[in-house]
Amino acid sequence: MKRNIFTLMVLLWMGIIFWFSAQPADQSERMSLSVGHVAGLLFADGYEDWPQERQEAFEEEIDHGVRKAAHFTEYAILGLLLTAMYRAYGHEGERLFLLAAGTGSLYAATDEFHQLFVQGRSCQITDWMIDTCGVITGAAAVCLFHLIIENRK
Repeated sequence: MKRNIFTLMVLLWMGIIFWFSAQPADQSERMSLSVGHVAGLLFADGYEDWPQERQEAFEEEIDHGVRKAAHFTEYAILGLLLTAMYRAYGHEGERLFLLAAGTGSLYAATDEFHQLFVQGRSCQITDWMIDTCGVITGAAAVCLFHLIIENRK
């Protein structure tokens, strides 16, 4: 049962990543700028009183970081899910980590390739590297968590 649940979660999350990557550049930019707007509301004193031009400048200034953080985060989640899935199939230790990290990195590469066919998007090696770092971080977190739990027993 665990196998099926984790496999389904991985496939659903991969589908979500694919959907984000299938957004044309202008839609993707609007999404990330809206995150910048929320960040302004939450973290910038008096943001709601700023003139619209200043708000837009703030959003554009942090847009690159927002996009890269989104890459890292969505793939860290994928790393967590892949590790949980492979663990449910009985893999452990170094093999578990390498399977999750390798699968996630391969998916990130195919995702970047997919973006070559989306209006205004491109394939970025740096994004693949950020995605892979996210997967590795997510996979390492699950492996470390289980290692700590096992050592407590």
